[in-house]
Parts: sequence; C-alpha cells; structure tokens
Amino acid sequence: MPPQPQPTQPNKFYFFHGHRRPSQNRPIVRGGFFSNRKTLNPTAIPKFLKPQNPISQSEPFDIRKWDPDLPKTLATPPTKTASEQFFTVAKTLSPIARFICDSFRKHKNWGPPIAADLHKLRRVTPNLVAEVLKVQTDPALCSKFFHWAGKQKGYRHNYASYNAFAYCLNRNNQFRAADQVPELMQMQGKPPSEKQFEILIRMHSDANRGLRVYFVYEKMKKFGVKPRVFLYNKIMDALARTGHLDLAMSVYEDFREDGLVEESVTLMILIKSLCKAGRMDEVFELLSRMRGNLCKPDVFAYTAMVRVLVLEGNLDGCLKVWEEMRKDEVEPDVMAYTTLVKGLCMGNQVEKGYEFFKEMKEKSYLIDRAIYGSLIEAFVVAGKVGSACDLLKDMMDSGYRADLSIYNSLIKGLCSVNHVDKAYKLFEVTVQESLEPDFVSVNPMLVSYSELQRMDDFCKLLVQLQKLGFPVIDDLSKFFSFMVGKEDRIITSLNVFKELKEKGYCSVPIYNIFIGALHKIGEVEKALSLFDEIKESSMKPDSSSYSIVISCFVEVGDIQEACACYNKITEMSCVPSVSAYCSLVKGLCKIGEIDAAIMLVRDCLANVTSGPMEFKYTLTILHVCKSGDAEKVVEVIDEMIQQGCPPDDVICSAIISGMCKHGSLEEARKVFSNMRERKLLTEANVIVYDEVLIDHMKTKTADLVLSGLKFFGLESKLKSRGCTLLPS
Repeated sequence: MPPQPQPTQPNKFYFFHGHRRPSQNRPIVRGGFFSNRKTLNPTAIPKFLKPQNPISQSEPFDIRKWDPDLPKTLATPPTKTASEQFFTVAKTLSPIARFICDSFRKHKNWGPPIAADLHKLRRVTPNLVAEVLKVQTDPALCSKFFHWAGKQKGYRHNYASYNAFAYCLNRNNQFRAADQVPELMQMQGKPPSEKQFEILIRMHSDANRGLRVYFVYEKMKKFGVKPRVFLYNKIMDALARTGHLDLAMSVYEDFREDGLVEESVTLMILIKSLCKAGRMDEVFELLSRMRGNLCKPDVFAYTAMVRVLVLEGNLDGCLKVWEEMRKDEVEPDVMAYTTLVKGLCMGNQVEKGYEFFKEMKEKSYLIDRAIYGSLIEAFVVAGKVGSACDLLKDMMDSGYRADLSIYNSLIKGLCSVNHVDKAYKLFEVTVQESLEPDFVSVNPMLVSYSELQRMDDFCKLLVQLQKLGFPVIDDLSKFFSFMVGKEDRIITSLNVFKELKEKGYCSVPIYNIFIGALHKIGEVEKALSLFDEIKESSMKPDSSSYSIVISCFVEVGDIQEACACYNKITEMSCVPSVSAYCSLVKGLCKIGEIDAAIMLVRDCLANVTSGPMEFKYTLTILHVCKSGDAEKVVEVIDEMIQQGCPPDDVICSAIISGMCKHGSLEEARKVFSNMRERKLLTEANVIVYDEVLIDHMKTKTADLVLSGLKFFGLESKLKSRGCTLLPS
C-alpha cells in the first residue's frame, strides 16, 4: 500500500502589535497593527485589537447626541484637513520621502527641527529630492530643502531634481523664480539642455504668458541652445495666440536663419494668426512658400483659414482664400462649404452664399439643415421672403423637417411684407408639428394685426394662445413693451389696449408700460389718468407704478403727492427706482426743501448698488464743506466737470446745506460767483440761490436757538410771554 500523503498544515498567521524584535532582515517597527496576512478579515481580529466605536450603527438615534458638524449629517461633506491630504499623497511616496514630507507638514517652516529630522537620514539622493518636490506646495520650504540637499558632501543635482524644482516653483505661481533655474544649473556645473527650456516654455504657454515665453526663448539663445522645429512651433504658437504676432514673425525669421525646414504646422500657425490680424498679403506670401516647400496646404488647412476669417468678419479675405484653394486644385469638402456659406449669410452676402449652395447641389453634397436655416434667415433679413419660402420647400423635398427658428424667421418675414395670413398658416403648422411655438413666433402677427386694426383676428389669436397654454398676460406685456419701443407706435398700441381692457386683458405691469411711455413723450396728464384708472379698479398699483408717477407729479409741480407716492413705496418695503429718486430730489431742491432732498440722496445711495454720479458728489461736497473753505469746494466742482457731470440744482443745494451748517454765507457766495464767472450758472440763477441761501441760514439759526432754549428749559417761559418768533 503506497504511503498516504500527509495533509499540509495551513500557514499560521500572526498578528503583531507594538514593538517587533529586530533581526537582520526585519527593521525595528514601533506601534501599529501588522499581519502576515494578505487580507485582514475583521471577524478574525481579536476583540482587544479592534477599534472601539463610541456609537454603534444599530443604536437608535438620540437627538441629544446629534452633532450637526459630523460628515454624515452635512449636506456637503467637509474638505480634507492638511493631515488627511498628506496621508492621501503619502500613499504614492517611498518611505524616506514620506518621512521628509511628514516633517515638512509638522513643522511648516524651515528651521532647526526640520534640519534635525533630515540629519537623521544617511543621505538624500537627487531622485529623492525630485520625489519630494513633486508633492510640495510651499515654494519657500522647497527652495530651502533644494539648497540644503545641494550642500551634502559629494552631492550633485541631476536633471530630474532641477525639473521638479522648476515645476514646483511654477505650480505655486513663482514662475519668475522658475525662469532662473537655468542660471542656477550653469552655476552648479550642470549646463541646461533644451529640455529644461522646453519645460519653462510649456509652463508659460499653458498659462498664456506670451512675453515670458519670448523671454525664455531669448535666454536660450544666450546659452547657445538651439530649439528643435517642434519647440519653435510651440514658441510661435504661444506668441501668436497671446496677440504678439510681430514677435512670432521675428522668431520665424530666426527659424529660417538656423537653416531649419518648415513643416506645414509651422506655416499654418503663422497663417491663421495673420488671417486673424487681416494681413492677407503676408498670408498669400506664406502660402506660396508652402507650395515651394512641397507642403501644399490641404482642404483642412484652407477650411481653418476660412473659419478664422469668418469669425473676424473678413469676407473679402475669405473669398480670396477660396480662389487660392481653387488655384491649388484642392477640392473643398462639405465642412469648407458650410463654413463659407454661413459666413456669407452672417455678413449679409446671401446672394454669394446661395451661389456656393448651388455648387454643393451640383456636386451632390449632403447639405446640412443648418445651411438651409442660415440661407432662409439671411433671405428674410434681405427682404427676399419669396426666395426664403422656396428654400423651405426645397429643404422639405430633401427630407428635412424645419425647426422652430426657421419657422419664426419666415413668420417674421411674411408679416414684414403684409402677408400675415400666410404667417398664421405657418404658425398653425408649428402647432400641428408639436414644435412648441413661443412669444417670438406670435409677436410679428400681433404687431401686424394691431397695425392693420384687425382686432377680431388679434383677439382670436389670443384665445388660441390661451388654449395652447401660453401665459397671455405676460406675453401681452412683452408685446406692448416691444410696441412702445418706437414712439410712432405708442398711440396705436394705446388704442389696442383700450379695446383689450374691455375684454379683461389688462394688468398692472401693462399699465406701468403705458404710463412710462406716455411720460417719455411728454403726455404727463394722460399718464396720470392711467394711474387714476389703476386706483379706481380692483387692481392695486405696485412699486413700479409709484416710481413712474413720482416723476409725473414732479413735472406738474405736485411735490406733495410725489412725496406721498414715495411713502407708499417705503410702506411696501420696496425701493424706488433711481429715476424716481432723481426726480423727487430735484423737485424738493426747487421748492427749497434742501434737508429733505439731502436725506433722499443718502437714502438712495444706501439702497441702490450704483447710484447717480451727482448724488455721490453731493456727499463729497457736504464733506468738503466741513472745512469751510470755498476753494476746496471749487476743486470738487472741477473734478465733476472733468468726469462729465456738470453741477445742477442738487449740487447747488448741497453747497447751500454744507456752508450753512459748517461754513458761512460769504464762502458759499464765493463758490456761486466762481461758477457764474465760468458760465456754469446764469446771473438770474445766482440771485435765486442767494435768496435760498439766506432763507436756509435763517432756518438753521432759528433751529439752533430753539434747540438751545429746549436744552436750558426756557421754551415754556417764551411761550407764556406770547413770543411767536420761533416755531412751536
């Protein structure tokens, strides 16, 4: 009987915790949890080694133990701390590099503690320096470490450590210091190669620092390093992309002097930049050079040139490049035709675009729907609606389905030539094809119906829109805003609104549109009558209504009512418009209510993000008046004139208020006389402001006397004697 094989005993797995015994092949390790298992099974770990969780997941929720800052309870988990980020990065580092980075993390600044940690190591190699610098974010600490490593006995940095140092400096926005790395290499006996300059050029090119790229290129020439064709292309591309085309051309001249042979990429970089700058003569010169170098541009190169010229709006240059393509017998593809046709349509040269469209048809190219759309829109803009409709039929015959933008263009074009019925049929087509027409689709028809006074059709369209789920009242607000944009349409749109009011199509925003439009054309009385209509109806005016009518009331001289409207707005916890503030302040200044006007100026600047310039200078003048010097006030007025803000009633009222409070009558009169000499004020205005100045000074003096009597408790005795000189 053959001997039975003995069963192999399973490997005995060990768990180690704490200090392990040192041996020749096992270093000393202190602390931690170690095992010779490949995978740790949590169920096999002894209970005393398992981490103790203070709160079990199965434990019921207790609000008293809830912490709102726990990651599980936060809507967005917190960012990692510095320690967590370090341990995430440390997974990819070698043990010694991890030790160095941990020392940097703990001590933060270079000093004796970090130097003591580094002296514990027997030696730091250049590759280790590069590994550490790749993950560091403190440029000062990295510089100290780099120079410390270079002072080791027998140590010399290699290219990897220099490159890592340059990357580290650039990563922390110290790119000027990174540019000095080649000089550092030269000083330390390691002349820089082309690779080091390429790294710097790539850094600056990615950050769009064109002038720094040229600076590094000039430094290359000083070191006697000649770039390859690839690096020359990179330099020229960075310079051209950042708007330094002349420098790029000078680099190209150096390229030719070095005896290098141009690639098609080299010339195309310059050609596209020259196309963007509109320097077509130089473009054609480079194209002839490409042909001479046996690298004739292909259809992709020509398409790129056409695209650049289209974006710049240089259509003449586009057509010249197209002729050059024909001379080279390069067959344009669909993309080239599409780019050219769209560019011609955008440049209002639809006839030229249509000729190229017919060429595409003759060559049996697959014509995209976008080309049809561009041509249709361009024909509508040119007023050739018939040609646009023919193209629509051609597109449908080709198997395409028109989108909403094409239908909108045709509806607008048909309405512009008074074919609103045909436009309505197209609108019904959009509804049938479930294209979801919007306000842009129906607005031209509403305008046509209103101008032709076909109110029955207008109302029928509104009813249909309501059935389709349109927000009719909001769309009517947009419609009337569009109509009152031209002054000759205001009366027409007002007549339309009168008829729609009877059918219930009205709202406060629509009233506001007409009140503002009537005020704009000087029909203040009609605007106020519309405001009265709102108040008499079931609707209530909003803050916009009150803001508009404030200007109307100021124009008719009813400042009291304007102030009442302002109070209504503040009761609503709203803010008046800037124009309402300006009108009310000027109205108060005209009737001599200077203190109230100044209070409104402060209120406006406190509530509005961008207040009027005159209001800001009002506060400046009030501040300057504290010195009581007329010359400083004149300097502020000079600054206002330089900024294009001539002084008006508000500024003059600020001078009166400031000088009455902090200065004197004489200083205020000096300012007004200076303004009269410079023809900023007329003689009549100076006389009026002088009277206002005297009255305001009397009021301020009376207020001060009354305040003194109240302070000393003499007001009651004055009243008992029947004195009426002071206000009660």
